[in-house]
Amino acid sequence: MSDQEVPQVEVAANAPETEQENNGDALIPADTSTDLAAPAPKKIKKIIRRKKRPARPQVDPSFLDAEPPPQTGTTFNIWYNKWSGGDGEDKYLSKTAAKGRCNIALDSGYTKADRVAGSYFCLFFARGICPKGQDCDYLHRLPTIHDMFSPNVDCFGRDKFSDYRDDMGGVGSFTRQNRTIYVGRITVSDDIEEIVARHFAEWGQVERVRVLNTRGVAFITYSNESNAQFAKEAMAHQSLDHDEILNVRWATPDPNPMSQAREARRIEEQAAEAIRRALPAEFVAEIEGKDPEARKRRKIEGSYGLEGYEAPDDIHFARGADAVNPIGRRGYELEQGQQPLMIGNGSAADGPLAPSAPQEGGIFSSRTLAALNSANVAIASKAKTPAASGPLVAYDSDEDDE
Repeated sequence: MSDQEVPQVEVAANAPETEQENNGDALIPADTSTDLAAPAPKKIKKIIRRKKRPARPQVDPSFLDAEPPPQTGTTFNIWYNKWSGGDGEDKYLSKTAAKGRCNIALDSGYTKADRVAGSYFCLFFARGICPKGQDCDYLHRLPTIHDMFSPNVDCFGRDKFSDYRDDMGGVGSFTRQNRTIYVGRITVSDDIEEIVARHFAEWGQVERVRVLNTRGVAFITYSNESNAQFAKEAMAHQSLDHDEILNVRWATPDPNPMSQAREARRIEEQAAEAIRRALPAEFVAEIEGKDPEARKRRKIEGSYGLEGYEAPDDIHFARGADAVNPIGRRGYELEQGQQPLMIGNGSAADGPLAPSAPQEGGIFSSRTLAALNSANVAIASKAKTPAASGPLVAYDSDEDDE
């Protein structure tokens, strides 16, 4: 009998499942099993940090050990390894191709200079002919906005001059910040603008590109002056998509009034940003009108408990241990007992003083008030001279004989 009931129970148990399969709108019954589900395995996120790669040598060391340059003058300068005193060849007018070209994606990496703050960039790396690689004493990468140098030198450490050369070549001048380079001898084509922008964008963020299509001339303005200096050396005597030999120099000031106004506005924005970083955030918000309640709050907080008084800006926003504003003293408080207060005749105050906490509604801290209360200042008064009396009062003579 039991053998016949077992399949009936199984059929009855399987019946709801059959009905649910036939009826797509039916709900699936909840699992009534008391077995606890196994905890899901925790996902471990691995942070893979790419190691800095060393800079690779761009050329073989024997590549630079070539024969001396051909004689173009009367005197050979052993320090500069060139001839002087004659009609030398102008390297900006010559059409000799460069010996190498820098490939930022493959050549850049860390060198010895990365461990020294304020290091300059490698001039031979920019030209694509540095044989030292990671053993170089200069940086092998592109300049960034965080690389700050003196205005008297360029990013390669070469000294600037008071004025530009007649051919607008060389290192440049320290009298103005020049971020624009002139590029000549470009092969004229239909896509000349795209070609120029693609090649010169390798050396940093480009702010503006102006191309004179019919003349094969371009003016490239970078956002950072160091990138313009790097691009000028990297693209000298290089070629674009054709076999031309580029002529790269510094650009003269743009006479366009709109360009001059844009440059002046950029300098003003840089100065304003520097001021914003130097001033407190609440003061900047009050000046720029970003906090409408700042004026009311300043009037209340700047009185310091004195009716009708409002502290000037240089006092209210001062920073230091002696600042009147409690916010300005944050981070400048001396630890208790670190520097005893000298009172009266120069002796230290007896007993520990209370911590410097401002009193409610006053301009002096409790430590200052305690020092003033415990100070015994003795004022020595002069003894009065008795007044003279008699008929010869205030009698005197100007002569020494009498």
